[in-house]
Amino acid sequence: MTKGRNFDNFGASTLPNAFPEVDSESLQAMATNLMQAIQEAQGMLVDTLGGANGASAAPGQPDPFGGLEAQMQVGAALVRNPEKSGHAMMTLFQGWMNLFQAMASNTPMPKDRRFADPEWEANPAFSFMRRAWMLNAEWLQGLIDTVSDDLDDETKLKARFYMSQFVDAMAPTNMLATNPAAIRAMIESKGESVLDGLRNARNDLQRGDGRLAISQTDEEAYEIGKNVATAKGKVVFRNKLIEIIHYNPSRKKMRARPMLIFPPWINKFYILDLQPENSMIRWLLSKRVNTFVVSWRSADDETKDFTWDDYVDQGILAAVDAVTKETGSKKINTVGYCIGGTLLSSALAHMSKTGDKRIASATYFASQSDFDLAGELKIFTGDEGLQQVDKVIDEHDGIMPGEMMGETFNWLRPADLVWRYVVDNYMMGKQPRPFDLLYWNADQTNIPGPTHKTYLTKFYNQNQLSRGKFEVFGEPVNMGDIKIPIFVQASRSDHICPWHSIYKGAQNFGGDVRFTLAGSGHIAGVINPPSTEKYQHWVNDEVPENPGRWLSDADELPGSWWPSWWEWLRPLSGDKVEAVAPQDHGLGNAPGQYAALKLKDIAAGAKPAGPYSDGTVPTPGVPREKKKPSFRLPAGWRPRD
Repeated sequence: MTKGRNFDNFGASTLPNAFPEVDSESLQAMATNLMQAIQEAQGMLVDTLGGANGASAAPGQPDPFGGLEAQMQVGAALVRNPEKSGHAMMTLFQGWMNLFQAMASNTPMPKDRRFADPEWEANPAFSFMRRAWMLNAEWLQGLIDTVSDDLDDETKLKARFYMSQFVDAMAPTNMLATNPAAIRAMIESKGESVLDGLRNARNDLQRGDGRLAISQTDEEAYEIGKNVATAKGKVVFRNKLIEIIHYNPSRKKMRARPMLIFPPWINKFYILDLQPENSMIRWLLSKRVNTFVVSWRSADDETKDFTWDDYVDQGILAAVDAVTKETGSKKINTVGYCIGGTLLSSALAHMSKTGDKRIASATYFASQSDFDLAGELKIFTGDEGLQQVDKVIDEHDGIMPGEMMGETFNWLRPADLVWRYVVDNYMMGKQPRPFDLLYWNADQTNIPGPTHKTYLTKFYNQNQLSRGKFEVFGEPVNMGDIKIPIFVQASRSDHICPWHSIYKGAQNFGGDVRFTLAGSGHIAGVINPPSTEKYQHWVNDEVPENPGRWLSDADELPGSWWPSWWEWLRPLSGDKVEAVAPQDHGLGNAPGQYAALKLKDIAAGAKPAGPYSDGTVPTPGVPREKKKPSFRLPAGWRPRD
């Protein structure tokens, strides 16, 4: 077939041997494999209905977050506006006319890696399916814009999110019969790809105990401390909530002022130390920064009742106290990443109010403090969402399970983090490849129920911190009291913490603020070492009220934002002094015990081996007495210079 469309041969492949010939022997082998696949599918159905352990799977609510209700409101708005409805139908009709013209003229389609197989371009049947899906997807999503004036902001957000979910799910790549790569794999493998895919799906169901826990990487390929999280150091402090790791100095002389990093506790700290070539910890050490990192403990029966105040007390304040004592430095620099930064902001506001000046500067990676523009995650913090979260936490004995948080983040980017693996693992029968970032992403942590509820209710839902209404230790705090130098990083394609939201929060600090925008998203935008020469970043010394104005006046620079950060951080890091190796407190080496514990081990009753910083060892099954905040400073307290 020539490049022009010959519709008399509609559906024929334009590539030589794109779909191989099938002889009788191959057909017999395929039939055998497909019969086994049917048996595997029947077994998978049993696993789904009964749970991997034979327990009945609890049915979920059909619409726990109000997505269906939002779509119904869109439909009702269209009914109330016949003129807009008519215009929408004319738009769809014109779109179909244009589609046939585009088919006849072979108009190129936009790049989309889901449609990388050449058949999507070369075969008229597959080209038609792709173009039709694109047309319908754009039209369906456009319906919400058509009646946007008749919908409130929350309804529009939900409607767009769930319509996007539906559109992504209906992509023709997600079905075996309409995916040329999957069809080719089935023919070439004589049906083994289908059988292997069903086995992969069944294994994931069993791994999730009746819930489809999609494997994104080969989790057996990595081991913490062996080939990820390998930077050398020692655990110099441990309490019930955190370990503090002090890393070995890289030079004979290091910068005088130490750096203390607070990662998010939704995942583990070693996103900052995956491999030597992309380790931010190693990069900071190469700049002679005396580096400490907090490793959070995954919630278990001992810590499940911890509150936000406990995280401020036994997390932020305990860590600051430990690092200043460990180094003898009166002041330290800090970093907060994602929710770790939100916690740091609340603690800094309290410290500023009480006169605690031990933190000299704060840097924020992809971290929100103002949640008015917090994006799609706000869908889960409305009344219906909070009720569902309460139910999940109650069902799991006061803990927000890490697996569910991981699934939530995956469904914010379903094309890349869900359907891609459905196609590769289940339709193509492939085994997931080793990938350190996805191994880290699957190494989730549990969250104490009270802390998680506070985050969703008082931050996402009520936006108390930015309004000066959030309380730390029973007293309201105000971000305007934070007057130390602040560096704020955001990523332009961040789907978890939108950059406009981060920018709005950056304006709430009371002192000098430097804002930098990086290319890429929530992880790759942050973890982007200069050596990779990837992406770009934007810098602008001013922080005007309008983020669009900031970006239009910003300078775009190639590559990593880390050097721009170091330019800001270097004068705040002090002079070079004789390096001091981490002290051995008998608590073990990096990456520590808290990072090494897996959710399956915690579920089986595993505990950190101890000892804690007070020299005690936890007794399995016996909760330790919960202490009241021990680092709260009295009003009017002032540190000595």
